[in-house]
Amino acid sequence: MPIPSRPRAAALAVTAALLSASLAACSGDSQDDADLPSQKLSWKDCPAPAESEGGGASPSPLPGGTDWQCATMKAPLDWNDPKGDTIDLALIRARSSGGEDRRIGSLIFNFGGPGGSGVTTLPAFGSDYEKLRRRYDLVSFDPRGVGRSAGVTCESDDQLDTYFEQDSTPDDTKEPQTLVDNIKKFNGACDKNSGKVLPHVRTTDAARDMDLMRQVLGDDKLHYFGISYGTELGGVYAHLFPKNVGRAVFDGVVDPTQNPEQSSLGQAEGFQLALDNYAKDCTSKAEDCPVGDTPQDVKDKIAKLLDELEEKPIPGIFPRELTQTAATNGIAQSLYSQDFWEYLTEGLQQAYDGDGKILMALSDSMNGRNEDGKYSNMQAANVAINCGDYKPRYTAEDVEAKLPEFRRASPLFGDYLAWGMLGCTGWAVDGAADHPDVSASGSAPILVVGNTGDPATPYEGAKKMVDALGDGVGVELTYKGQGHGAYDSGNSCVHSAVDGYLLDGKVPNEGTVCS
Repeated sequence: MPIPSRPRAAALAVTAALLSASLAACSGDSQDDADLPSQKLSWKDCPAPAESEGGGASPSPLPGGTDWQCATMKAPLDWNDPKGDTIDLALIRARSSGGEDRRIGSLIFNFGGPGGSGVTTLPAFGSDYEKLRRRYDLVSFDPRGVGRSAGVTCESDDQLDTYFEQDSTPDDTKEPQTLVDNIKKFNGACDKNSGKVLPHVRTTDAARDMDLMRQVLGDDKLHYFGISYGTELGGVYAHLFPKNVGRAVFDGVVDPTQNPEQSSLGQAEGFQLALDNYAKDCTSKAEDCPVGDTPQDVKDKIAKLLDELEEKPIPGIFPRELTQTAATNGIAQSLYSQDFWEYLTEGLQQAYDGDGKILMALSDSMNGRNEDGKYSNMQAANVAINCGDYKPRYTAEDVEAKLPEFRRASPLFGDYLAWGMLGCTGWAVDGAADHPDVSASGSAPILVVGNTGDPATPYEGAKKMVDALGDGVGVELTYKGQGHGAYDSGNSCVHSAVDGYLLDGKVPNEGTVCS
């Protein structure tokens, strides 16, 4: 599978904590046939996040003193049987600060993954959206399969340590079968431990949950801020319920026209572009770049490091060793944001000297591992949602045939992302489609924000989303920057455009460019 298209904010939150620890040590109709919209949410003080959500302390109040509140909403396990079994969906909110006369409604966030917990991510970065709270209750949730919302469970923490350190880039005749066997074992554990929920964690199911959420929250329209995979979820919602779309923003946009192979190839190109930009930045500064003399020298030395790690891992975070796979994963994680390029530089310096702590901390962040060795269910949910959504199932022979194309796209990440396409091997549930349907004729305008330097959801996907939404729906805004997503970059032009639409209904001119 592709590298999770995680939101920049969530990536930064988990990575910062881990680095600190390691360095110290089809219609517009509502779904009221389920008789569930009449339920009344009981909002209470938020508990500490569950291990499946990433653990940690209860969310702190916002700077002005507003407390976060949590609630549980019931939804059908199977939307085709709305009167059958139900599941609990975890919600979080911060009430609007602007008074009831200024309040528009709820602004629902999805921060991506798929597999990211909105219940932990929204409060971690709630202050970034404080201006939007003037007219909205800020709301997020754990989508079904994630965290405390019927979270998918696969292997144990110790098993996951082994799984994420395996050789994920086979290069002899025996290693492909070993990789396939390990993936089948992981996927079999998902079915054994979460078989009841696996058929019901598709993006279409989550979109139906959001329309129920809209009704339970008392809103006539769904006002929405989707980031990364959240843009795909938002597009699917707009397709199913175009008449219910209010003011919506898609940031860090997933290309809805691609199948998993095309998406993986696009990510290879995107992460290679980000690595190229990192190498140019490091070597263009007045002081010497400590990891290479020229951009090509930087990339050559990284490639040499990875080759050496395949033969001989180095000490990481005790007692684990930094393998080639973990190092590649850590490098990819650092490229989600320009803010973390300095950690990549420091991590590479360490690794060249035989110390893999920083690169391992970055890799742990990508995999949802806390410093205490506990994993969130982010990666399990990521696999479950992707494999439920996407029909293609690739073989080792398919990957081997595509390796030359992937290597041309990225000498560093090509093999890693190509072999990642095996992630649904032996999955217990058939995939729904080759790619999602996001056509949304009749929807209100949706602001679609693309970042030219985005590694995880390459910039071209924004235009593809606009075209797929249909005439008069998608409005594209371009941010000429680095990192995954645009709003959290702090760029004043992006903020002005997004805030102007969400707060005042002012749609930016099509083709607006921010830099």
